[in-house]
Amino acid sequence: MATHLKTTAPRLKTMLSRVQISVNSGHTLYRRAFTEAFTKLDPRRQIRNPVMLVATAGSILTSISFILLLVGESSESPVAIAMVAGWLWFTVLLTNFAGSLAGGHSWARAETLRRARRPVTAKKLSNPKRKDEYESIPAATLRWGDVVLVEAGDILPADGEVIEGVALVDESILTGKNTPVAREAGGNRTTVTAGARVLSGWLVVRVRARPGEGLPDHIATLVTEAQHQPPPYKTFLRATLAGSVIISLLFVSGYGLQAGSVETFITITMLTALLVALSPMTTGGLLSVIDLTGLDRLIRRNIIPLRDQNAMEMAGQVDVLLLDKSAAIVPGYRMAAGLIALDKTGATQLAKAARLVSLADETPESKSIIALAEKQLASDGKTGDASLETPAGIRVVSPSDKTGLNGIDFNGNTIRKGSPATMITYLRAQGYPVPSQLNDVAKQITAQGGIPMVISLNGRAIGVIHLREIINARLEERLMRLRQMGIKTIMLSDDTPLAAASIAAAVGTDDFLTPAPPEARLALVRYYQALGQQVAITGHCASEASVLFEADVAMAMNTGPQPVRQAANLVDLDSNPAKLVELVEMGQQWLATRWALTTFSMISDVVKYAVLIPAIFAFTYPVLGMFNFMQLSSPVGAVLSTVIFNALTIVVLTPPALRGIPPCLIDTARWQSHNVLMTCGLGGLIAPFIGIKVIDLILVALGVV
Repeated sequence: MATHLKTTAPRLKTMLSRVQISVNSGHTLYRRAFTEAFTKLDPRRQIRNPVMLVATAGSILTSISFILLLVGESSESPVAIAMVAGWLWFTVLLTNFAGSLAGGHSWARAETLRRARRPVTAKKLSNPKRKDEYESIPAATLRWGDVVLVEAGDILPADGEVIEGVALVDESILTGKNTPVAREAGGNRTTVTAGARVLSGWLVVRVRARPGEGLPDHIATLVTEAQHQPPPYKTFLRATLAGSVIISLLFVSGYGLQAGSVETFITITMLTALLVALSPMTTGGLLSVIDLTGLDRLIRRNIIPLRDQNAMEMAGQVDVLLLDKSAAIVPGYRMAAGLIALDKTGATQLAKAARLVSLADETPESKSIIALAEKQLASDGKTGDASLETPAGIRVVSPSDKTGLNGIDFNGNTIRKGSPATMITYLRAQGYPVPSQLNDVAKQITAQGGIPMVISLNGRAIGVIHLREIINARLEERLMRLRQMGIKTIMLSDDTPLAAASIAAAVGTDDFLTPAPPEARLALVRYYQALGQQVAITGHCASEASVLFEADVAMAMNTGPQPVRQAANLVDLDSNPAKLVELVEMGQQWLATRWALTTFSMISDVVKYAVLIPAIFAFTYPVLGMFNFMQLSSPVGAVLSTVIFNALTIVVLTPPALRGIPPCLIDTARWQSHNVLMTCGLGGLIAPFIGIKVIDLILVALGVV
């Protein structure tokens, strides 16, 4: 019991500390969002959103009117003016708060990277060799192409590519994950990032980023620009909002002049409130929230847009998804599914040999072989056999030996394990017979999507292990959802057609391409693009750079070489190719949210004209009273009710804007036309009539108007 408590206490302490950190982080985000709600009142920031600029100006003017009212220089209703000013300020501050909260996690990541920036000394090498002399210089003076040495305990001074050495690197400052990652020269783990710390080993790195242009700098700049500058793909929508504000301004100005000529009780304060009420407040207020939420979700998932902020929309418009089998569909290891003896009397002998040859290997594959062999031996009643004990004096034979096979030698016995082709070559070279049924068994396993592994004992092939590649468990369900959304998935594989077809059927892809060299992938991308469809793909090898450059959505792995990053428009810091499916799902959800909220808001903003204009004209020109079908109490009541309705609408729509609306499980076109345009459009059409009327009745009952 004491031992259990001794081992559990540190874990519990770690869990509690993590909870405390999470709570503190949440409090920081809310405090920062609350502060930003006021700092965003700066006209230099408000000018980028004309709708919010009008709302802020209206809040200030109505507040001034209320102050004048308190000093006795106005004859307007104090309660009505106070409520107009209060609700306008509430609307503006709530919108600013929601926008800051939407980008809170990305802001926190950017702040962490900024705080981590400190003077770093780089060990610049005169030649790209570790043993050469180096010069200690400030990292800020490094230039593209310089070569630096990074040893255990050092911080990487710049983004670069490993040209020599192997090391364990802590990239938690960038990814937020404490698990060290291996980086080495050659292969697909050559890229390193500024700010990471080398824990063990050493690296010789060629700098591939200019000062201030590394990935950490890019993330910080991306978040800052997103919070201060609207994305370019919103230009048309923002121009529409600006036009709506101008139309509202012209209408209110003309109405004010006409109302003054007939001596109505419409005051400057109420005209200001009318202008804000008629402006597209809901759409303009939620637009920035939706924009920042998209980028925030990407950064929280460690997916970084490399060239623009348009990544979420592009991901939501993907029609074809190309998935690499070896990277995205299978996790990279295999499990034993069966033992097939080539001699009907040798099943027990095969199980014993397979178990022994796998004992020296700690991989999941070998462990699964051992478990399967012991299960079969138990069913045969052989578990008590003394021959199951590990023999003494075993010599392990690695694949680097001449035969290219795994194996062991003990007590004059030889066991080998390898692929059918390698085993046949070995048997023939040693003058041993090749069983006639070996090729047939291997083909049968391959046709089922498995991998055959042959076992030989003392030069005689005694059986075949059926290895099955483990498929990503959650991928099948996700691919089904994508298919229901109208997105086609294609598996890229280098297996035989039979094996590829079997795995594609198991995981649920719509089609497969095998073999899939870079030129075949590029031709496939261009084929679907010629059909007017958008294609998404991942890449981690330098040879795939041209394919990524052509694709509409290209996600590079953080571990990949620099040419891959330069060709892609996204980079995954976790280097997980399966995340491409998640990216497309997030894009679909974000598009669904944008369509739903924008449709509801824009129709609702238009309907407000049909509610307000008849009400105020009916009191200004009694002959037009027949058009006041809403029977609102007064012009003041109509304007105040609309202002309150705007604020409450933003309150209701902000949570789904932050959380996202799950896309309907049907294809994208039907989602947009049916669900959004019908459901959300109908809601935006009906809600203002009911909401404004109910609020007006409440104001009358309270004696406000």
